[in-house]
Amino acid sequence: MAGPITATPSLRYLTAAFYLFVDLPDCAQYKAPLQALCEAQHVQGLVLLAPEGINSTIAGPADGVYTVLAWLRAQAPFATLQHKESWSDKAPFRRMRVRIKKEIVTMGVPDLRPASQAGLYVKPQDWNALIADPEVLLIDTRNDYEVALGSFEGAVNPGIQSFAQLPAWLAAQGLLDPAKPRKVAMFCTGGIRCEKSTALLRAQGLQEVYHLEGGILKYLETVAPEASRWQGECFVFDERVSVAHGLQTGSQQLCRCCRQPLPPGALESIHYEPGVSCPRCFSLTTETQKKSARDRQRQWERAKAKAAAAGDAHSHGGASIAGDPKGIQAHG
Repeated sequence: MAGPITATPSLRYLTAAFYLFVDLPDCAQYKAPLQALCEAQHVQGLVLLAPEGINSTIAGPADGVYTVLAWLRAQAPFATLQHKESWSDKAPFRRMRVRIKKEIVTMGVPDLRPASQAGLYVKPQDWNALIADPEVLLIDTRNDYEVALGSFEGAVNPGIQSFAQLPAWLAAQGLLDPAKPRKVAMFCTGGIRCEKSTALLRAQGLQEVYHLEGGILKYLETVAPEASRWQGECFVFDERVSVAHGLQTGSQQLCRCCRQPLPPGALESIHYEPGVSCPRCFSLTTETQKKSARDRQRQWERAKAKAAAAGDAHSHGGASIAGDPKGIQAHG
């Protein structure tokens, strides 16, 4: 069975992705100390705090990342926090931000409490048996561009462009009607979206609602390819762009403008310009926005070339030069 990538001398940066739904009415109190600790440990990335919990992807030297994780677990609300690891030879993020939000993953449904309402966890090794049941409706809760790269065999694609569109789709399918009960299984990249989705169904009175513990990433890490019901690759919100079984880096490339995988044939298209546009998003930005993107791309390329000429593309403890002039995202 394939396992996750481990550290080697060339893979110097540890990325930790984690989330936890927990009642956190005083979430703002953690912002300043967490920001200061990450900066002191040369850790960069994004942490979202909200009354419903925490959602984050951070990266940096292993000792620094582990120090941040240990501090979080020493705080009572985060004692059960779990994380996923990956390694890279370059810093995935350029800066550190801790932000206070209304939700750690935006659905737009008030008074939802995923910490207590979420559906039943199903471990990766038990997932195949569940979704083989013909009575189970299997729903991919991710965005359409993510589903296009890969999904589970037999899964329904809601065709949404953002997670906030999912409640309306579920309602249109009659899945929010407790008078029409059925078994529902949901999944997403790392578990956070499907956990919140099942909470919505449970809040509406549905009982037999399940979600994949650890998401697609844990499934790809745990289940051997020959036993897998996963087809294709899984989009991820970092420099790998996509991963396959064993969490090995996939074949996809990212458009730095729309933050989506490049569509087939994009590199040959007249509408593709690194850091500026791809065929999917070319018509969605103005010439002024494209000019700003070109300037940003040139600045990034000059900074990268200067750092490479100095002998180290990512100086320890300084501003990291990531392959992403656009920005960073939290764990999905």
